[in-house]
Amino acid sequence: MNIKAGDLTRSLDLTHERRSGIQRPQRPVYVDLLPPCNHACPAGENIQAWLAEAQAGRLKQAWEILVQDNPLPAVHGRVCYHPCESNCNRANIDSAVSIHAVERFLGDRANRRNWSIAVHKPATGKRILIIGAGPSGLSAAYHLRRLGHSVEIRDAGPAAGGMMRFGIPAYRLPRGDLAADIQRIEAMGVKIILNHTVEDLQAEREEGGFDAVFVAIGAHLSKRIDIPARDAGKIYDAVNLLHDVETGLAPKLGRRVAIYGGGNTAMDAARVAKRLGADEAMIIYRRDRAHMPAHAFEADEAIEEGVQMHWLRTIREMDVGAVKVEVMEIDADGRPQPTGRYENLEADSIILALGQNVDTGFLRRLPGLVFKDDGTIDVDQRMMTGAAGVFAGGDMVPSERTVTVAVGHGKKAARHIDAWLRGEDYVAALKHELAGFDKLHPWFITEIAQRSQPQVEPQDRRDFEEVVQGLTGRAAKFEAQRCLSCGNCFECDGCLGACPERAIIKLGTGKGYRVDDQRCTGCAICYEQCPCHAIEMVPKSE
Repeated sequence: MNIKAGDLTRSLDLTHERRSGIQRPQRPVYVDLLPPCNHACPAGENIQAWLAEAQAGRLKQAWEILVQDNPLPAVHGRVCYHPCESNCNRANIDSAVSIHAVERFLGDRANRRNWSIAVHKPATGKRILIIGAGPSGLSAAYHLRRLGHSVEIRDAGPAAGGMMRFGIPAYRLPRGDLAADIQRIEAMGVKIILNHTVEDLQAEREEGGFDAVFVAIGAHLSKRIDIPARDAGKIYDAVNLLHDVETGLAPKLGRRVAIYGGGNTAMDAARVAKRLGADEAMIIYRRDRAHMPAHAFEADEAIEEGVQMHWLRTIREMDVGAVKVEVMEIDADGRPQPTGRYENLEADSIILALGQNVDTGFLRRLPGLVFKDDGTIDVDQRMMTGAAGVFAGGDMVPSERTVTVAVGHGKKAARHIDAWLRGEDYVAALKHELAGFDKLHPWFITEIAQRSQPQVEPQDRRDFEEVVQGLTGRAAKFEAQRCLSCGNCFECDGCLGACPERAIIKLGTGKGYRVDDQRCTGCAICYEQCPCHAIEMVPKSE
């Protein structure tokens, strides 16, 4: 958005008009508002703060601010669905800041340079058991360890990472980057025990002398439906398929593979099928694309790789080398309805991708727990279950199932566990007022599109090498500089230069400004000049 000559003329005229020295019943105050990106982040990152350090070239400081809230930046920069960008005010001007790309750059830089995190808090003598080495469990362990507690994670799998490792294909999340983020947490003193299935939680807690427990196992059980099939019909579920691929036990799917479902896991299963040698992989989903649960970019990438889409279709039965599907139609209420019309599609196997459940059987004997109809556990505002000292998060509680939400649960639970161990209640700081786009005065902004991340060409995506590449250091810095600093002063000196009474006093780099009340007439020029709404006009009595 470029400033226009007419706007500048009117601004100068207004400045001249206000040089009269007339005192007005208002005065400017500097404020800190909540940026919409910070507000939208499920992990609670202070995005604006670490972007400010990144744009100044202080990359390690940026990373240190980032990991105060999120210990897995290299992971999140790849797999987070970045709701922060969906809420970025810059999108109202040109395009959102590519926050995830800068986060990935910082995470990758930290891993290449072996940046570490020290534990400064003294040991508390308290021991916490965490069940599950997925994103929520790792996050809770990280934050509890930084608070001085002794933490042990027990996981049934052969490697840490949970659904990040066994549910997200390597072409989206390379295993080396995942391992590096996890190893940093282990280096802080977090103990991870693998291949350990917990069958009696209360017994393990008592035998290990644990003061509190955080349960964070992932949704590893696929939802299943009965599809009539002859003996030759091969039916798999997506979760087990992705797990088997990770462990080197991938099945032979055949030349033509049908994937039943329309979510992100279905898209991954289809793309994996292509990489396992299928000539054709087709998504079969009962609704249309506009109503599919998968994110649009996930479907776009699958289509780029040759995955076929059969919308408004439901599988009725499987025969030898084919599936019988019924055509659906959307009714007046927007719901799919059967039509009685059928089609036959060639397919050697079916992969079911209809959602996942959590295996909470090992918790059923624990008194006080309340289970929802879908098997998840009821928790209070502290993320504690009905059993004293037993907390839960991630896929185990009713919520959106993403890596970022799980990491946020881990951080929140850690704070409440720490407070509970001290016999206190954790009280979160009050959030500031949101800095929406309507509050900004971005008169100085020039439209500049975000820096895109390079991608491997679709025809070259034949293996599990990473598809989306990272930004260069120069591009990452440029992208960070696109941040508007919504609601917080970034010392642009606009108020200093605009004040006709010279009432704005600069306190020094990094220290902001103050208002000389003896000189200020309350004309509000500084307020109107401030691009990020770091100044508010209030009655002089306040």
